[in-house]
Amino acid sequence: MSHLLEARGLRARYGNTRVLHGIDLDVDEGKVTTLLGANGAGKTTTLRALCRLMVQTSGTVTLAGSKIDALSTEQIARLGVGHVPDGRGTFMGLTTEENLRLGVSSRNNRVGADEDMARIYGYFPRLAERKRQQAGTLSGGEQQMLAIGRALMGRPRLLLLDEPSFGLAPLVVKDIFNIMRRINKEEGVSILLVEQNARLALDLADSAYLLETGRVVLSGSAADMRNNDAVRRAYLGE
Repeated sequence: MSHLLEARGLRARYGNTRVLHGIDLDVDEGKVTTLLGANGAGKTTTLRALCRLMVQTSGTVTLAGSKIDALSTEQIARLGVGHVPDGRGTFMGLTTEENLRLGVSSRNNRVGADEDMARIYGYFPRLAERKRQQAGTLSGGEQQMLAIGRALMGRPRLLLLDEPSFGLAPLVVKDIFNIMRRINKEEGVSILLVEQNARLALDLADSAYLLETGRVVLSGSAADMRNNDAVRRAYLGE
């Protein structure tokens, strides 16, 4: 299996506060990888470090064999890395459709935007019903769908997802995770997922990394992680 993304010795800090202490991780082409860990372990910072957003970094990061660790966030996005941040980053004063069209700005080639919009509405019919509605009036689940849809409008090869289930009702979470599974299987989009609900994350993922205080302490297949006694006690409540 070829690695789409490779990070080696990845370090990150906010000012003088060091958060990541030289982690190594891979995301395989067409697969889902999840980052597990308690609050403050460095999961969100890892996603930010990979796309050089709001954090100072060092180490080596490659995408499809090409180094990207010296590029800007915008340049990394144009190479096919979509990021759905914690807090969703929705533009509240714009309509649903206007938010989606902003996702096209990360692409080098903007041909086919209307077809992409139809594809996104196919995944998220509720967004189609609310395409003229201001994003600030959408429910939390609809705003999360919108954030994912906007990232998909950039036609990413790799999707970085930060806590997609946060604050959402269980049925909405189930819908969103089913759609992410479809996106991965039908479009071959690789996913790096940060998710506090470890059971959900491991059910979706092919492989997993466990972070503690900015270091990788365990990694392996999702099945192996589910069967690990320490992971089951600490994160699965078993």
